[in-house]
Amino acid sequence: MPKLKLALATAVLFAALPALQGCIPALVTGAAVGAMSAHDRRSTGTQTDDQTIELKAGFRIPDQYKNFSHVNFTSYNKRLLITGEVPNAEAKAAIEAQARMVDGIREVYNELGVGPISSLGNRSNDSFITSKLKARLVDSNQVSANHIKVVTERGIAYLMGIVNEREAKVAVAVARTTAGVLKVVNIMEVVDEGETQRIDSQNLGARKAPAQTAPVERR
Repeated sequence: MPKLKLALATAVLFAALPALQGCIPALVTGAAVGAMSAHDRRSTGTQTDDQTIELKAGFRIPDQYKNFSHVNFTSYNKRLLITGEVPNAEAKAAIEAQARMVDGIREVYNELGVGPISSLGNRSNDSFITSKLKARLVDSNQVSANHIKVVTERGIAYLMGIVNEREAKVAVAVARTTAGVLKVVNIMEVVDEGETQRIDSQNLGARKAPAQTAPVERR
């Protein structure tokens, strides 16, 4: 009988998986994004603007280069970073020119490389480097990983974010000593420490306190 119950329970679980797959990731992702958004030094409006800028820039890649290029757009506080590979200098200039036409962009950093499109293996390695770098930022206990946006392309680590001078130095030092990083490009927006404290206090103050807190007993 126990085996029969186990088999039935397993069957029910597998039958429910298709429905659960659409719900669980959405719930987890939504929670994670909400937590990260609360600790982001950009306003929620600016975060939305950055996402819109990335989408619009992607749609503006000239048709003649789409099939021969690998292009990524990363916007942080309306400062747009363009990375990837294009076949020639003309493509690099044309993609930048089109991106600059997107409304709301403050600055553009064209870091496109001229050459063959990177392989899937190379891109996986870049993602691994980004993960290691972010983990080391957390381990440093000197800067919040949520304040640093890391983009890795062909082993080059690009650092974006709104930070003070101390945080910028820590982030650069961590990036330079991360295995696999060939070069660090610092495009972080540096403000004074008082400004980062003001932003952080404002963001934390905007968060609602828990409705109820659990009692603590000392043993």
